[in-house]
Amino acid sequence: MDASLASLLRHPAVARASALCREHDERTLASQIELTSIPAPPFAEAARARRMAELLVEAGAADVRTDDLGNVLGDLPAAPGQAPSGRAPLVLSAHLDTVFGAEVPIEVTREGDSLRGPGISDDGRGLAVVLAVVLALREAGVPLARPVLVAANVGEEGLGDLRGARHLVGPGGQGHGAAGFISVDGGGLDRVVTRGVGSRRFRVTVRGTGGHSWQDWGICNPIHALAGAVRQLASSALPADPRTTLTVARWGGGTSINAIPQTAWVEVDTRSTSEAELERLEGAVRSEAARALADESARASGPSLTLELERVGRRAAGATDPEHALVRAAVAATECVGVKPALVASSTDANAAMAAGIPAVTMGGGGEAGLAHTTEEWYRNAGGPEGVLRALWTVVGYCGIEP
Repeated sequence: MDASLASLLRHPAVARASALCREHDERTLASQIELTSIPAPPFAEAARARRMAELLVEAGAADVRTDDLGNVLGDLPAAPGQAPSGRAPLVLSAHLDTVFGAEVPIEVTREGDSLRGPGISDDGRGLAVVLAVVLALREAGVPLARPVLVAANVGEEGLGDLRGARHLVGPGGQGHGAAGFISVDGGGLDRVVTRGVGSRRFRVTVRGTGGHSWQDWGICNPIHALAGAVRQLASSALPADPRTTLTVARWGGGTSINAIPQTAWVEVDTRSTSEAELERLEGAVRSEAARALADESARASGPSLTLELERVGRRAAGATDPEHALVRAAVAATECVGVKPALVASSTDANAAMAAGIPAVTMGGGGEAGLAHTTEEWYRNAGGPEGVLRALWTVVGYCGIEP
C-alpha cells in the first residue's frame, strides 16, 4: 500500500468515511436505480438533473445549484485552518445523459445484486458513486485540505460532444482552473483513464439533379460519388501508434429503387490519441470527398454535383502525466482495494479537462457491467462498495486532510 495514502486512511474521520461507504451500499444502489429510471436523452437531462440536485442536498453538499448549461453543481468546502483560502478545487463528476432517445422506454429490474436497464452502468453507476462519496465525506466530517466541486454534467454522450464538461472547465465555467478533475463513468475497478481519445465526426452530403433510372441514366449520381470516397477512405493507411481509427458509420440517400437520387449522405467517425492525426484525417475526409465528386462529375453527364461537409462533433485528444499526483492517488487507491490498476486511453469527460490544461482521470464506479449503450445493459454489484472506496480514497489522496 502507498505509504502516504495508508497514513491518510488511518485518520479517524477517513476511516469512518470508508466504513460508511460499505454501510450505505443499499442506499447507493437505490440511488443508482432511481436516477437511471428517470429518462435523460441527449439535450433533455433536466428531469434527472432536478432529482440529482435534491439527492446532493440530502447527501450534504453545500450551495447546490444549476449552471446556465444545465450542469448540477455542489460544494464540499475545505476544512478551516491551514488550507490556503481560495485554493483551486478538485472536480468530482459524473454525467447525467444517456445515449438513448426519448422513444426508448427506461425500466430497471433487479434480481439480487444484479440490475438491468438502459444506462444502469453508464452513467447511473457514476452518479450514485458521486453521491455516496459526498455522503461519506460529509457524514464522517473528513477535513479536506482542498475544496471539492461536485458536478453532474450534461452532454457527455454522442452529439452532446462533452458540452457539459467543456462548459464547466472552460472560460467562465465554475470549474475553470480546477486543480484536478475526476470523472466516474460506468463500472469496473481496474481502469484509470489517463489519455483522452480525441474524435472528429463529419456528415458529408452530395446533391444532384436526380432523375429516372432508365431515361436519365448517365447523369451524375450522388451515391456513386460517395461510394468512391468511402472506398478510398476505407483503404487509408492509419498508424498503430498513435492508435488512429476511421469508421464510416452511417449512410443513406435516394427516394426510390428506380430513381437516380438527388441527395446522398455519409457520416464518418475519426478517432486518435493525437491531435495531429485527427487534423490529418480531417484533411483526408475533405480531399477524398472533393476528389470523388470531381471524378463522378467528369465521368457522368449533366449538371455537376455539389458537396456539403459538416463537422458534427469534436472531442480534443489529451493526456495526464502518469506521474502526476492525481494519477498517483488513483493508482494507490486502486491498489488499496486489491486491484492492479491499468492506465488506459478512452473518450470521456476527462478529455475536456485535459484539453483545458487540467490534470484529469476517469475511473469506473466498481462492480461488473456489460452491454453498455444497449437496452440490455446490466450491472452486478460484485465489488460495488470497493468502487465507492476507490473514488473516496482518490479524492482524499489528492486533496489531503488537515492535521
